[in-house]
Amino acid sequence: MDLRERQPLLNTPSTHYNTLQPESIGNPHNELSPSHLDSLPGASSGKSLSWSSAYILVVSRVIGSGIFATPGSIVKSTGSVGLTLLVWLVGTILSACSMAVSMEYGCMLPRSGGEKVYLEYTYPRPRFLASCLVAAQAVILGFTASNCIVFAKYTLFAFNIESTEFQHKALAVGLLTIITIIHGRFLRTGIWIQNVLGWVKIFLIGAMSLTGIWVILLRLYGGPAHISPGAARNSPIVWDTIWEGSNWSWNLLSTALFKVIYSYAGLNNVNNVLNEVHDPVKTLKTVCPSALFTAGGLYFLANISYFLVVPLEEIKSSGELVAALLFERLFGDHIGRTLLPLAIAISAAGNVMVVTFALARVNQEIARQGFLPWQQALSSSRPFGTPLGGLIVHYVPSLLVISLPPQGDVYNFILDVEGYPGQIFALAVTLGLLLLRYREPDRLRPFKAWLPAVWLRIGLCLALLVAPFIPPPNWKGDVNFFYAAYAIVGVGVIVFAIIYWYVWTVVLPRWGGYRLEEEVETLDDGTSITKLIRSYRA
Repeated sequence: MDLRERQPLLNTPSTHYNTLQPESIGNPHNELSPSHLDSLPGASSGKSLSWSSAYILVVSRVIGSGIFATPGSIVKSTGSVGLTLLVWLVGTILSACSMAVSMEYGCMLPRSGGEKVYLEYTYPRPRFLASCLVAAQAVILGFTASNCIVFAKYTLFAFNIESTEFQHKALAVGLLTIITIIHGRFLRTGIWIQNVLGWVKIFLIGAMSLTGIWVILLRLYGGPAHISPGAARNSPIVWDTIWEGSNWSWNLLSTALFKVIYSYAGLNNVNNVLNEVHDPVKTLKTVCPSALFTAGGLYFLANISYFLVVPLEEIKSSGELVAALLFERLFGDHIGRTLLPLAIAISAAGNVMVVTFALARVNQEIARQGFLPWQQALSSSRPFGTPLGGLIVHYVPSLLVISLPPQGDVYNFILDVEGYPGQIFALAVTLGLLLLRYREPDRLRPFKAWLPAVWLRIGLCLALLVAPFIPPPNWKGDVNFFYAAYAIVGVGVIVFAIIYWYVWTVVLPRWGGYRLEEEVETLDDGTSITKLIRSYRA
């Protein structure tokens, strides 16, 4: 019998954990030591990320355009102040549950790749299915379009330019192109820039969040009359009125929850680059909770500031410019309309940098394990010691998503399309965590997620997957598309990946009389890749 048939775990690239670690045989904990990690395919011996860099990588990914651009659409979906704050609270708790699952996986399997590694390790059968699904999701939906769009809108708003659709798209594409060049040519410079932008972003969101407290103090002790005209005299944050106008449709609430969860997206960003982190397990256990508390506190204060300063109806109609309205009302046309919106644009650019940095490495892992064409070119770190191939794979779909769709509701639609398949993978990862606890109870787990949090995340994923197909009031969603359009597109990507997997790994091998096998090869630059070769039957 073929060795691969006797040991199914050898059939997926991620299971080199077992095949390349003879020392772990007989180890009751199957512990992965740092030396073992360096021997894994695709592992990097360069540790370029300190604790502070890892923290910025997470915080700058989390605090992106979400808190600046999504509150308007979230309020439009929920209809009231009270329900909006409740959705943010529930979204924060659920994001913490998701973070705990990622932390257990990351501490148990501390290598770059994130969900790709976890799904491949957990679901080795059917062969290559998990890898194809992750590859399709990463390549087709792993774009960085939303923050590029926010950057363009806030930049043009700051300079009071009556822009055309072409100017918006050109500026967004220009940002994406420059960041791709920086990360592809100047590794350490790119890390330094994203660290600086990350701290600027924390200062910015902190200042914005404190404006709510400032406004309260001004109201208590008397202050300038120009602050929040119409809203200053009738604050919406009164218990008797905060629930007025609430929309309790689960379809609308689910899209609002998607956007809140999107605002926390990136709490697992360091999981994607663990090969490059000093002391990855210890760093992971402290960086992620620190980022969650930082973002959660700032988000709550920022929402209070919006409601204290900007009238509710203006927030609902603000689109992605609610933060700009806040600053304009607080500080006037010069500072409020120019300097602070420009700072938000820079913050969005910082988010694009860290997302591009992480997703390029995920794409490189996918290429190294044989699931992209031109494998050697896309897997290599030559000529600049950077994942240039992964950056190109990330750049192309992002460019198309920015350039092709019309403006209008495209921002919210992009968020929803990104979020829906993500819930499918989140459900698979979370169920896989329970499966691994049953299948490998003795594996070392430096961090273990609280079991109720795991089940809560499973319940959330199921609810969010069903919600888009429940008709909202008047059969109208929060964008000018069919209310379930984003879910259909997301499911379509998954179905496409399954069909591709079946044709590539089942139909064609049957017709051709061969079997797909894995063969490890080392490139000239020392990079280990897994080639998928055809093994013909005798």
